[in-house]
Amino acid sequence: MEPVRTCVGCRTRADRSSLLRIVVQDSKLVVDPTATLPGRGAWLHPQIQCYQLAVKRRAFGRAFRESGKLDTAALENSVRENRLNG
Repeated sequence: MEPVRTCVGCRTRADRSSLLRIVVQDSKLVVDPTATLPGRGAWLHPQIQCYQLAVKRRAFGRAFRESGKLDTAALENSVRENRLNG
């Protein structure tokens, strides 16, 4: 049985393999494709709708327990590219 995680965007539970692990590095959100980068991780469906919901709900700040501004540009680009390639 595969581990289950919750998407920070849509808040639905899904298998870990269907979600992207996101971590914070230097106040920037980056995708962790191997799920091995250190630090707190958050999980997100690789869909622009889930990304937009997470931004709208300010879910990334809560998930990472960060009070400052997080740069989401690289994550948004990764999600958009994933949608085009997938």
